Amino acid sequence: MIAQGISGLMRPLLGGLNVSKIRFIYLCGVTEQHHTPAKQGSGRGFSSTHKLQDVPGESRSADQVTVNFINRDGERLTATAKEGESLLEVVVNQNLAIDGFGACEGTLACSTCHLIFEKDTFQKLGTISDEELDMLDLAYGLTETSRLGCQVCVKKSMDGLTVRVPMDVSDIRRQLEVGKQSKQ
Repeated sequence: MIAQGISGLMRPLLGGLNVSKIRFIYLCGVTEQHHTPAKQGSGRGFSSTHKLQDVPGESRSADQVTVNFINRDGERLTATAKEGESLLEVVVNQNLAIDGFGACEGTLACSTCHLIFEKDTFQKLGTISDEELDMLDLAYGLTETSRLGCQVCVKKSMDGLTVRVPMDVSDIRRQLEVGKQSKQ
């Protein structure tokens, strides 16, 4: 009896879903995620994630919110997001050109989706988990209003939200790419 209970609890882990993804799914109220293989040369900098597909049966316009990202170079990128999506998913789904954004694909294993919020907006966001705080400690350009985009879910009240991408990012993949090029 106990073995069956443990087996049931372990099933998501054995199926390749780690604890961070389970927490992410619970946090955003997502019941299912669909991933497609990465396209070569997708133009998204370092990310290997292609567009996350729509969940069948979802409303296409009723729950949409406009989100603005101020990129490192000052360019304003505007996207339409669905209520319940994380800001990381918005960047991936809209194929926004934010270099190096979302290296761990939302598993709370990096800080490349670090975003800076306006103070009043930041105060309205949900509580920051200890795991998110640990990753924010590794982020460059940390501010009092910093959050990870993979941990902030879009709400209808966020319509017109503007967030700033910090000037620099801590992404080991950049160092690896430079190392590969210098060996050639």
